[in-house]
Amino acid sequence: MLSTSRTYRLLLAATVSVCTSCCLFGLPWLAACKPCPADSREACPSIGRSGNFKKFQCPMHNYNDLASLFFNTNDDTIRNLYSNGTDHEFHITSILVFFIASYFLGIFSYGLALPSGLFVPVILTGAAYGRLVGMLIGSQSTLDHGLFAVLGSAALLGGSMRMTVSVCVVILELTNNLLMLPLVMLVLIISKTVADAFNANVYDLLVKLKGFPFLEGHAEPYMRQLSVSDVVTGPLQTFNGIEKVGRIVDILKATGHNGFPVVDEPPFSDTPLLYGLVLRSHLLVLLRKKEFISSSTASASDASKHFSPEDFAKRGSGKHDRIEDIELTAEELEMFVDLHPFTNTSPYTVVETMSLAKALILFREVGLRHLLVLPKTSKRAPVVGILTRHDFMPEHVLGLHPYLFKSRWKKVRFGKTAFSNFF
Repeated sequence: MLSTSRTYRLLLAATVSVCTSCCLFGLPWLAACKPCPADSREACPSIGRSGNFKKFQCPMHNYNDLASLFFNTNDDTIRNLYSNGTDHEFHITSILVFFIASYFLGIFSYGLALPSGLFVPVILTGAAYGRLVGMLIGSQSTLDHGLFAVLGSAALLGGSMRMTVSVCVVILELTNNLLMLPLVMLVLIISKTVADAFNANVYDLLVKLKGFPFLEGHAEPYMRQLSVSDVVTGPLQTFNGIEKVGRIVDILKATGHNGFPVVDEPPFSDTPLLYGLVLRSHLLVLLRKKEFISSSTASASDASKHFSPEDFAKRGSGKHDRIEDIELTAEELEMFVDLHPFTNTSPYTVVETMSLAKALILFREVGLRHLLVLPKTSKRAPVVGILTRHDFMPEHVLGLHPYLFKSRWKKVRFGKTAFSNFF
C-alpha cells in the first residue's frame, strides 16, 4: 500500500512536470514575433541570459513576448511585468495566455507531493491579471500597466490568502516606491473584505478539504444554545480497572478511538467510579509486552516496573503500533491486564450541562485531545461520553441539530477582519 502510494505520487509529479514543460515550450509558438523597441535600454533580443526580450525562433532584432514571460525566472518575470514604460512590449493575447497557464499550472503543482508553495505563483498570476485589466481598460486610463500589475498581485494575495501588512511590505520591497503604499492598502482592504464575505482563505479551505479537524479560535454563536450532552454520540466504550485481554483486543479492532475511560467496578470500589483515561497507544504497548495476569484480582506486584519511559514515548510518523500486528494466543486472550498503573487519573472533565461554547474554549486553550463528560447526578454511569475535536466541528454539530443552520451567524466582518489587521 505504501509503495503504491509513493509510486502514484512519483508518477503524478512526473506527469505534471511533462505537461508543464510542454506548455512552456509549446505555448510561445502561439505568439507572433515583435520588433525590438528602438528606445530599449536592454539588449534585444537577450540571448543566453535573463532579460525582457527572448528571441525564441524569431529573426534578429525581434523577440517573442510570450517566451519572454515563460523562459525567465519567476523573479525576472515579475520584475518585467512590474516595469514602467512597457505598455507596448506585451500583446494582450500573450498576457491572457500567460495568465491562464500560470493560474492552472500553479493549482496543479501545489497539489503535488513537492516542497512548493503558492506565494510566488499568486504574485505572478496576480501581476498578469493586473496587466490584463490595464490592457482591457486601454485608453480609458492613463495609468502605467506596470502599476496595474502591482495592484493585481496585491488584490490576488489579499483575496486568496487574506494577507495584509506582509503584502504591503513585500510590494514595497519589490517596487521600492513608497508612494504606492496607499493604493496597495486600499486594494488589499477591498479584496480581503469581499473575499471574507464568500469563503475562508485558501489555507483554511485546504485544511477543510483534507478533513483535518481544525478548530477556530472562537465559538460559533449557536453553540451557546447547546450543552455538551447535545453533541455526545455513542456508544461509549469503557474498560474496567482490570480488564480481559480479549475484550481489549476486540474493542481496539472495532473502533479507532485514541482514548478510553477506565471505570472501577465493585469490589474495587463501592459504586462504579471513574478512575481515569487510558490511551490507545498505551494499550498497544501493554499487549505487545504481554504483561498479563491470570486472574481479575489485583496483583501484588507493580506492573509499571517492567516498563521504561521509552516504551510509552511518542513515536515518529509512520511508526505507530497496530493492533493487527500483535499476535496473541487463545490462552493469552483469556488473561487479564491491570490498567491502573497506566491510567491518567486526572483527565479533564466537564459536567454534561456545561455550555458547548465554554467547553470548546477550554478544549482549545488547554490543547486537549479528549474531554470526558460526567453526569450531573450520581445515580447514573460515572461517565456519559467523551469529546474530541470532531465533536466540536460545526459540520458535526449542525448535522445533529439541523435547525440551527438557519440561525447560523453569517458575517461580513468589515471592521474586525479587514481594517483591524492593519493596526
